[in-house]
Parts: sequence; structure tokens; C-alpha cells
Amino acid sequence: MTSPNERTCRNQLVFELAIVFALSLGASAVYSVVSLISKLTSKAGLAGQTTTLNGAMAQREWLDFTYQILSIGFGLAPVALALYFLWQSNLLEGRGNPFQSIGLNFQTPMFSITRGFGLALVIGVPGLGLYIAARTLGLSSKIIPAELPNYWWAIPILLLAAVRAALLEEVLVVAYLFDRLTRLGISSRFQILIGAGLRASYHLYQGFGGFIGNFVMGIVFGWAYKKWGRVMPLVLAHFILDAVSFVGYALIGKALALP
Repeated sequence: MTSPNERTCRNQLVFELAIVFALSLGASAVYSVVSLISKLTSKAGLAGQTTTLNGAMAQREWLDFTYQILSIGFGLAPVALALYFLWQSNLLEGRGNPFQSIGLNFQTPMFSITRGFGLALVIGVPGLGLYIAARTLGLSSKIIPAELPNYWWAIPILLLAAVRAALLEEVLVVAYLFDRLTRLGISSRFQILIGAGLRASYHLYQGFGGFIGNFVMGIVFGWAYKKWGRVMPLVLAHFILDAVSFVGYALIGKALALP
């Protein structure tokens, strides 16, 4: 039997998880489900829909730039919240700061860089093939990674957007989530499955191809984190994938004529 203190700690962790993800990717998952239902029930159907990931947020250049910066900055707030909760737990246990405990640093730069590029290659090439197959089968909407006007700041903003996505997803859905699930007594295998399921769910707005691809990515990234104990390679891999997608499409995407 668990003691009252243990039950209280477990309940606190559950509430903490609910709050963090309700403010971030959990909410995104709910909106993605609604978005998918909307696409499936529209006259054009799922395959006839277009999903834009990084578009203009205002007609005037200075206002668009302001909105973009604000969106990126506030989008990182859940990361700060998760790191704060990890820091509080580490203080109670006499452990190091959260950047150290989850490996969110460049303490081993070559390790992180080589494995980051390796993960990006393993996920990126099959991912593009999966997208094309899903489009051919009508299981995905058309994804436009970037559709910003040709402003001088467009590329830097897209790179910052890639940084935001990488930190948000890998810190929350891998490092923070796994730490909390470990404290709740969830086995490593189920931690990886839960993380992969969550990652896939908030990509449902793209269609079923995005769900499958991100579920597989979640399995691979979860396994890598459990093996290496460092989240930085995952962050770098995610950044590379998004940076190539966002910036590449902005530069030559229309000429490629992807489906």
C-alpha cells in the first residue's frame, strides 16, 4: 500500500502534468483532433485541404515581424515552466540544475552533433517518402512549411521557429514527460509509447500521414533519450528537420512541386 504522502505526491505530479500540457502540447492535440474532423467533413475532403505551418500574421511588415517574435517568445513559456518544475524536484533531491540532469547543454558537443545529424537523417528521408505516399493515398492534407512574404527577416524567423518547435517538443514530450512518468512508476516502454502517442496526436491536423510519421519519430526519439540520457541530440535533430523543411521550402519549395 502507498502512504498518504506518496498518494499526495502522485496526485501533485498528475495535476502538474495536466497543467503543463493543457497550457501547451496537450491543448494542441485537442485542437488537432478538431482540425482533422473539420478537414475530413469538408467538401474538399482531407486530401483537398492545405495546411500552412509558418504564414504571415499581419499585412504590414513591422506588425508581422512583431507578431512572429511574440509568438516564438511566448511559445517557449511552457518550456520554461517544465524546466522550473524539474529544477524544483532536483533541489529537493540535491541534484544538479535541470539543464544538467536532462542533458540540455553542449557538455559533449560532438556526441550531440553527430547523433543529432544521425537522427535527422534516419527520420527525415523516410518522413518525406511517407508524406508523398500519404498524399498519393489521400491520407494527408497538403503541407506548406513556410509561406512568409519575401522580407529580409523571413529566414531568421523560420530558423527561430525551428528552435522553438525543437525545444518545446523535445523538452516537454521527452525529457520532462519521461521524468514525471518515471516518478509515477510507469515503465520505460510505456513512457516511450505515451510520448509517441502524444507527439502523433498534436500532428493530426496534418492528416493520418503526419500521425503515423510522428508516432514513429516519437518511438525513435524516446528510445534514443533512454539510451543516451541526453535531450540535446534530439533537440538538434528536430531543429535540423524543421530548419531544412521551413527554409528549404521558402527558398525552393514551389519549384519542387511536391504534392
